[in-house]
Amino acid sequence: MNIPGNGTRTRLRTAAALAFLPLLALAGCGSGSGAAGAAPAAPAAAPSAPSDDPVAGVTTVEAAAALLPAEVRKAGTLRIGSSVGQPPAAYYPNGQNKPPAGQDIDIADAAAKVLGLKLERQDASFETILPALGSGKYDLGTGNFGVTAERLKTIDFVTYINDGQGFAVKTGNTKLTTRVSDLTQLCGLTIGTGAGTTFEKTLTAQQGVCATAGKKPYEVKVFAESGAVVTALQQGRIDVVMSTINGLRYQAAQPVAQTTFLGEYHRLDVGLTFKKGSPLTPAFQAAVNELIKNGTYARILKKWGTADSAIDASQTNPAEHK
Repeated sequence: MNIPGNGTRTRLRTAAALAFLPLLALAGCGSGSGAAGAAPAAPAAAPSAPSDDPVAGVTTVEAAAALLPAEVRKAGTLRIGSSVGQPPAAYYPNGQNKPPAGQDIDIADAAAKVLGLKLERQDASFETILPALGSGKYDLGTGNFGVTAERLKTIDFVTYINDGQGFAVKTGNTKLTTRVSDLTQLCGLTIGTGAGTTFEKTLTAQQGVCATAGKKPYEVKVFAESGAVVTALQQGRIDVVMSTINGLRYQAAQPVAQTTFLGEYHRLDVGLTFKKGSPLTPAFQAAVNELIKNGTYARILKKWGTADSAIDASQTNPAEHK
């Protein structure tokens, strides 16, 4: 697939990037990256998860659980594929590969408890989860998946937050200093983003805007690991990152991160994901709405600093925000 700039999309999948994943998860209310300078700082330990546990007190709500297929209630477990690596959505506290924490983890676990279920979680790369739902490998998935018209063709969504697209730069950057409201502001720059994301789709779909404006095209570099994007930013191999609003805010809140959030570009509903036609969606929608009603939802978002992305009610397969 071609990209703006040189017509060749650069896809970087390096094992070395994994060493920098902890940089996305420094202490406090923000995910970090390396410090500014000629070279990135040494990886820092990922933060401990906040001590409060709003999920602990959640109990089964029979009206919601009754919406589950009988065989699911009898089995009592579901398989969930989770993309883990970027706070506040999902990460490993203290840099350990057990167990993951984050907003997405809490929402999914709390909804399962409302339904009287346990989740068998398996870590998976972002771009593999949606196809794996269709193959039956997972019953549901999480990974800050935004609702798009294209995804709605093959995936069912149960929404739980309103996040979306934003941009960030290395602090001190002079090439881009203001909120991005038009992609022509990126002309001549190199943008890093995640593989298989709405960010990649947006940037690729709009690849002609710079030529139309008579400007030098932007280049897109696509990374399989979130940590690799931050490493590239710190090393000056990219000029700007396009990622989730909440993730970039979390990162920029860390002084040691030396990144600056440039604001929101486009909001998207985000949901738990299921294969198309899944019989699980009515029950999970009811479960998320129960969490909203009883206050657990608000406590989870407060815990992770994402309250400004709250929704009033969960929906199944809403239309994509334009």
